[in-house]
Amino acid sequence: MTTKLTLRMDADLIESAKAYSAQTGKSVSRIVSDLFEIIKNEKIKKEDALTPTVRSLKGILKGKQIDEKDYKNYLEEKYL
Repeated sequence: MTTKLTLRMDADLIESAKAYSAQTGKSVSRIVSDLFEIIKNEKIKKEDALTPTVRSLKGILKGKQIDEKDYKNYLEEKYL
């Protein structure tokens, strides 16, 4: 379903949009719609980028002085 949307913009920006529209053969409405779709998809990607488990652990080690040697020691203690 499409719905009408009124946008208020600087006159120079509108003229640029119309010129771009003429060059690409897309309507200004289609260009704006494409931009909104890109924004929506970027938001979805950012939200889905981390699983809930990873999201809960994010930042837990912030400020800690842990390096690869600490991890190796942990694995040795756990498995040897």
